[in-house]
Amino acid sequence: MYDYDLLVVGSANADLVIGVERRPDAGETVLGSDLAVHPGGKGANQAVAAARLGARTALLARVGDDGHGRLLLDSQRAAGVDTVGVLTGRAPTGVALITVDPSGDNSIVVSPGANGRLTPADVRAAASLFHASRVVSTQLEIPLETVGEVVRSLAPGSRFVLNPSPPQPLSAEVLAACDPLIVNEHEAKVILGDAGAAGDEPEDWARRLLAKGPRSVVVTLGGEGALVASAEGVARVPSVTVHAVDTTGAGDAFTAALAWRLGAGESLAEAAAYAARVGAATVTKEGAQVSFPTAEEVAAL
Repeated sequence: MYDYDLLVVGSANADLVIGVERRPDAGETVLGSDLAVHPGGKGANQAVAAARLGARTALLARVGDDGHGRLLLDSQRAAGVDTVGVLTGRAPTGVALITVDPSGDNSIVVSPGANGRLTPADVRAAASLFHASRVVSTQLEIPLETVGEVVRSLAPGSRFVLNPSPPQPLSAEVLAACDPLIVNEHEAKVILGDAGAAGDEPEDWARRLLAKGPRSVVVTLGGEGALVASAEGVARVPSVTVHAVDTTGAGDAFTAALAWRLGAGESLAEAAAYAARVGAATVTKEGAQVSFPTAEEVAAL
């Protein structure tokens, strides 16, 4: 019935990465490593991560007619992603400026570029992709109005997965479609707003998020795994212990793996457990897309 296990609608960036001993304070300059340029962006990352695991994947995105755009298209095709939905032009390809410290933690500043020109009209024009996809996943590095159009374009029976990153307040329409809404601690706090998340346990955040309308919620907990919540209850899902080298892209790999396994019929807890292993495998290598594991590498964990 479906041509694609996963349709990713989202951003495609060139990641400009510099290693630093520590991230600079305001007004401070620090020296870093040589610049490395990698294909990235939360949407493009999710598409490559899913395809690397074996999912039939398509990407709906926009890149510039420039070298960074060609780099991103080459990376998608090499991973086996169908790029029929990738549009070109209107602005330069998006860029993410990333610093990574010795512990593997990163800080990221994004220039949206062409990602900001992915419009509701682009989504409507891609109706055939939506009808051919079992699961649709997106993020918030594209305009909120475009995310809303994604929700309105979902085919009957398909599933919608949202990682609200970078976090912004969401409409009731978008929240109600999420199955699941996937957040880390920072994203949970922003989505909850005045309800807050500080000082409480992740279980409390998940219950408050559920009360806002999503059909299910997943809270990622880094090395501690994840927490899943739905009308059936709340449960923790452990991860595996690994040596973290670079956390760039780990959340995207987690989301892609979760979306794919849900589409394959696994329960939320089963899919999250698998996704946690995928995320753990990702942080053992440097970079984003180049660090995403194959299914065989995940099984080896």
